[in-house]
Amino acid sequence: MSPSTESYDPHYFEPLFAAEERHFWFVARNKVICALSRKAVSGIIDPHLLEVGCGTGNVLQALEKNLPETHIFGIDLFHEGLSFARRRVKSNLIQADLASPPVKSTFDLVGMFDVLEHIKEDTSALRQIFHLVKPGGSLLLTVPADPRLWSYFDLASHHVRRYTADELREKVTEAGFKVEFLSPYITITHPFLWLGRKTIEKTISFQESEIQKSAEKEFKIIPIINEIICWLLSFEAGWLKKGRTLPFGSSLVMTARRPVTSP
Repeated sequence: MSPSTESYDPHYFEPLFAAEERHFWFVARNKVICALSRKAVSGIIDPHLLEVGCGTGNVLQALEKNLPETHIFGIDLFHEGLSFARRRVKSNLIQADLASPPVKSTFDLVGMFDVLEHIKEDTSALRQIFHLVKPGGSLLLTVPADPRLWSYFDLASHHVRRYTADELREKVTEAGFKVEFLSPYITITHPFLWLGRKTIEKTISFQESEIQKSAEKEFKIIPIINEIICWLLSFEAGWLKKGRTLPFGSSLVMTARRPVTSP
């Protein structure tokens, strides 16, 4: 049986696969994820990492390159995404639902990158992830930020919400984790993103075909401009790795830890 498309439209896997390795947003996100992942597993002998919702394998590819001594696994609900991922990575890939994960072992680091916002019962999902993290292990999350940025793109992406920092902190804590670091990122494009999306919304009728077409345009790579933004955003990873926060951004990144002992 095919998984429900309520949480995501598999139609987007192909344009994502074509754009991810060059588009400034994905490049910047990967730098942040890899920097914080290296920090999370530093000092751990033979670390094991799981990405929940690995999609086309873009993040897994970056993690394989940047954490060569780490055993890396990926699970995703959609076989369409995994078929693209298998063209990119050597990691162990499994089609699975987070509600009934087939993996019985726990991991030093579990990552979930722009997936949680697709899940209606997000706190329940975080509780499921809690049991996939070793006691003392880490959770690394990225999610879209700032509900004021809600637009046609969120509708096309089947987002349920955009998070505030306080909301994300509260839900992760409720699931049993101790939050260690939380910051906005993707900062410099934040005001232009809001302006661009609101401008486009004035020209579309919000029919499904128009929403989809407008959303796909966001994957378009504009030469030179894309490279300039990539360079500007590249400084964020080093800043965040040092434990420093940014004032605002279109996304949030969080690291949290599963306590060694239960309260």
